[in-house]
Amino acid sequence: MKMMMMPWMRVLLAAWLLATHVEGMVRHYKFNVVAKRTNRLCSTKPIVTVNGRFPGPTVYAREDDTVLVKVVNHVSYNVSIHWHGVRQLRTGWADGPAYITQCPIQPGQVYTYNFTLTGQRGTLLWHAHILWLRATVHGALIILPRLGVPYPFPTPHKEKVIVLAEWWKSDVEAVIDEAMKSGGAPNVSDAHTINSRPGPVANCPQGGYKLAVRPGKTYMLRIINAALNEELFFKIARHQLTVVEVDAAYVKPLRTNAIVVGPGQTTTALLTANHTTGMYLITTSTFMDSPIRIDNVTATATLHYVGTPEASPAVPTATPPPNATWVAESFVGSLRSLNTNTYPARVPLEIDHSLFFTIGLGVNPCATCTSGFRVAADFNNISFVMPHTALLSAHYYNTTGVFTDDFPAKPLIEFNYTGTQPTNVNTMNGTRLYRLPYNSTVQLVLQDTGMIAPENHPIHLHGFNFFVVGRGLGNFDRFEDPRKFNLVDPVERNTIGVPSGGWAAIRFRADNPGVWFMHCHLEVHTTWGLKMAFVVDDGEGPDQSVLPPPSDLPKC
Repeated sequence: MKMMMMPWMRVLLAAWLLATHVEGMVRHYKFNVVAKRTNRLCSTKPIVTVNGRFPGPTVYAREDDTVLVKVVNHVSYNVSIHWHGVRQLRTGWADGPAYITQCPIQPGQVYTYNFTLTGQRGTLLWHAHILWLRATVHGALIILPRLGVPYPFPTPHKEKVIVLAEWWKSDVEAVIDEAMKSGGAPNVSDAHTINSRPGPVANCPQGGYKLAVRPGKTYMLRIINAALNEELFFKIARHQLTVVEVDAAYVKPLRTNAIVVGPGQTTTALLTANHTTGMYLITTSTFMDSPIRIDNVTATATLHYVGTPEASPAVPTATPPPNATWVAESFVGSLRSLNTNTYPARVPLEIDHSLFFTIGLGVNPCATCTSGFRVAADFNNISFVMPHTALLSAHYYNTTGVFTDDFPAKPLIEFNYTGTQPTNVNTMNGTRLYRLPYNSTVQLVLQDTGMIAPENHPIHLHGFNFFVVGRGLGNFDRFEDPRKFNLVDPVERNTIGVPSGGWAAIRFRADNPGVWFMHCHLEVHTTWGLKMAFVVDDGEGPDQSVLPPPSDLPKC
């Protein structure tokens, strides 16, 4: 007789596998992409999920493990999965962005992602990387240290995954389709969620997530922002958090009572249960310091001390105002790399490519749009045009006519970026990449502009971690600002929030051959064209070259 494995048995099995880990073992997962009905937010509409779960299953592995995830597409949409923050050394075929490193997995098709977690440990996430499917197709990716290697901070009593997200009552694909037809902005989400639950909201008295704790114990919270379009504040009433890691890179411990986490970013924090009893409100709310329409519904959960009666009222906490720039900048500006002998901050000191990219919103004529125009977004005034085949394949096979490698290193026209906007707010279009020799070093300054409206932009670079060596408000001063760069212990990330009306400077080494996407992680801006890609040439020999494509790589 075949025995059915209960959920608690799966948890025990996963724990046993991790505890009996052999260095470099292979972890197998299966993702069935299916439509699932849900009663979240009092809605029974079907949503696209992995294995019928929202959020999807947590992927656990250890540093140096190889992960194989078999994805089976059972829905009517094309699908691809991105392993956000995994460096994918020479394995760009497993990175996931549709039409960049792979053609999507079509309905009824199967593709196995195969990658090794080299030199990485910490909290990351995975999500769909096509259309707006990542609204519900997302989950945690937890990379534990090698067996026997301790955390560089006291070992917590327990670890908890906290996934923050947005929720639409309507089909998210219909939301963006309607916006593209009109030419304007899409409808904002209807609520935020904490581990799939919003807490009580209007016309839907559904309970929120409960985090059970014991007095005196310390818990590691692995906080992930899987929202489509909003940066979020996270707070717990009458408790402080000690941040020890961001984007799977250790940081100097930072005590705070509020964190800000952008879409695609992760923050790992230690929480000490320093009360003896009670229930305390956990909140996540929007950070948006621009005059832009947002989802302002605060999601709530409860920190519940074991033994406290269920009917006890939760101690409230004041959420930061949506435009609390001072809170966000204080938090982000205080993060520093651990920079020890074991975890050094290898900041490039000599720079081969010094790049300056403006970030803007524009408006282009649109004969088919009901408004007669369409909002566009761009780097250096170029709105990226998605190809009809994968850029990595075109690069690997030297296929001509798919892209050009002439993306400009700086804006073609200079102006007062954070001052009065230019008269012409049209953008150019093109599939233009920037070419980097293998192992070259890059400094990239990302400058927000006042085109249409200044806004905070979470920019994600695939294939690399980078060091945030500087940030500031106003226009970047190429003579004065570099003198203030932190080249000793800058925070290491894969996604950086470029401040509204300001700039951020990052540095990285192009030691990973292939084609690597860079885009705003506000999905609406990606849809409008705020994206580009770097093509990194092979180095010398096979160890510095892109691996051959897998035999089951999807075709367009």
